[in-house]
Amino acid sequence: MTLQYPNQIPPQTLRIAVDLALPTQGAVWQPLQGGRVNTVWRLGDIIVKQFQPNGDSPLFPNDPAAEAAALQLLAPHGFVPTLLAQGQGWLAYQYCPGSAWQSGTELVAHILTRLHQIPAPTHAFRAGPNGSTQLLEQAKSIAALCPKTLPPAPPDPQVPSGPTCLIHGDLVAGNLIVNKGNITLIDWQCPLIGDPTEDIAAFLSPAMQVLYRGSPLTLDEIAVFRAALPPQTVQRYDQLAALYHWRMAAHCLWKASQNAPDYAPALQLELTALQRLTQKNPG
Repeated sequence: MTLQYPNQIPPQTLRIAVDLALPTQGAVWQPLQGGRVNTVWRLGDIIVKQFQPNGDSPLFPNDPAAEAAALQLLAPHGFVPTLLAQGQGWLAYQYCPGSAWQSGTELVAHILTRLHQIPAPTHAFRAGPNGSTQLLEQAKSIAALCPKTLPPAPPDPQVPSGPTCLIHGDLVAGNLIVNKGNITLIDWQCPLIGDPTEDIAAFLSPAMQVLYRGSPLTLDEIAVFRAALPPQTVQRYDQLAALYHWRMAAHCLWKASQNAPDYAPALQLELTALQRLTQKNPG
């Protein structure tokens, strides 16, 4: 996720560092809009992203080294930006034409399936929760940081650990750039080695869809997305879905307590989705 300020002037130290690394002298630094954490500028065909030192959240880290590692690993596959340079708290990559994803869930399912099949060194990225017990523990640890309380957590469905792969970790609509029917995945500051259902849960989250697209997915959009994914991954997601909704609710509650008021209605969307799921599958 990236926060850009319309009148943001790049720090002189950043300008000097980028000018030393890349041929940008004389380029106009144009602030970009669209995200929530870091500051981003466009310099012609170059994007410069400066990481905010306090940009971490309990669920979404903000790690420039991890982003650089992911871009380097995935460069041969053609669906991430080309990394051009990196420095202390910043990186630069090739500008990707297109616009943030708004429709076409089948396309998202296909790019996710490709991503989750790519071998990745486990030592290069943080490990995510694996299995329902670890997922529930993580969710409760986030909820414990909040000044207000959530409804009780769903019971542990005792889903065992499963195969892991490289996960984007922040698969919201704003991080999916669509151009001529192709998707480029941007904002890799919180990748992990984990359960592929992590990315599915982030994309299906009604809170994240409202915050980054303006509306939750429709039932038809969800059905198309699910049908285009590997059936075994969808089945595993269904077993963990209640925990994912409750964890996202905890994240929204934490964000709302950090002067992000638009997360309060997003929190209610997650709780409503959890309630519907519970009513559909009691016990």
